[in-house]
Amino acid sequence: MLVLGIETSCDETGLALYHSEQGLLADGLYSQVALHADYGGVVPELASRDHVRKITPMFEQLLKKANITKSEIQGVAYTAGPGLVGALMVGACWGRSLAFGLGIPALAVHHMEGHLLAPLMEEYQPKVPFTGLLVSGGHTLLVRVDHIGAYQPLGETVDDAVGEAFDKVAKMFGLDYPGGPHIAKLAEQGDPLRFKFPRPMVDRPGLDFSFSGLKTSVMQMIRKLGGEPNNAYTSGVGLSLQDQADVAAGFEVAVVETLALKCRRAMKASGHSQLVVAGGVSANVRLRARLLEEGRKHGFEVFYARPEYCTDNGAMIAHVGCLRLDAGQSTPLDVAVRARWPLSELKALA
Repeated sequence: MLVLGIETSCDETGLALYHSEQGLLADGLYSQVALHADYGGVVPELASRDHVRKITPMFEQLLKKANITKSEIQGVAYTAGPGLVGALMVGACWGRSLAFGLGIPALAVHHMEGHLLAPLMEEYQPKVPFTGLLVSGGHTLLVRVDHIGAYQPLGETVDDAVGEAFDKVAKMFGLDYPGGPHIAKLAEQGDPLRFKFPRPMVDRPGLDFSFSGLKTSVMQMIRKLGGEPNNAYTSGVGLSLQDQADVAAGFEVAVVETLALKCRRAMKASGHSQLVVAGGVSANVRLRARLLEEGRKHGFEVFYARPEYCTDNGAMIAHVGCLRLDAGQSTPLDVAVRARWPLSELKALA
């Protein structure tokens, strides 16, 4: 089955063609990072308008890249949530209209299921059952996966998601959005042992996360060193580059160690031997190295998608859409998107 995948949940327009037997045929991605950079975060209305401008020409380019015609497409999968409602509506309406015009089934896909199952597109891939860690700008979630589509949350963030914490700390230093890659690059030059930041919620049982207090600790350290966090009213931090790098390194290590400890607990609780790590933050080099080390020490394997499929993309939506459409699932003609959508509400595949 040949499926078109459409991803427009936030600030990336992603399209891909995935075949149930041949795998990924072609994909394309347009990032709106430059559009939102001056605002320090995504502006929903601007994001929606840009999706409208880009989606049709990207589709035409995708068909040429894959050397197929639109009449060969057998199903359409589009992200229906969670995400920005306006942005989601662009992809959902466009995808449903295309499916209706071609007389083929369409499917509403859960954005986080796309991330969670992205490593299954790799040659070296996990097998169900496994435990998943979803880490992105909007989500930090540990989930038990007993069957594809059967997801049991084990723990989640009670405030800021880990990617959101990276973005906010980057903003304190006056770094561009998105902040994760910039903080990671700055941290490469720093001493991770100079500053000891808290590891939130590791001193209590359970698998929930909290990163708001860690972000506050970074703000306090900047001020203790004689600087002032960058915000809408002040520019510049007033710290040496080395101080900034050391703070960034200490922050990154605190995040990574917190995630590693919670993953170790989750693997023990689930009894699984495989950990899948997905979402934009899963591309972080320090996090990958630490979780691989944890796996070697405690007897579990760790799986990732390749870096380009860690962030939002159309390939992961086409992949999940192909799995579900091929199993006979589809979505009614009406278009419905959801800003929030618990993974536990999804229907398991037979």
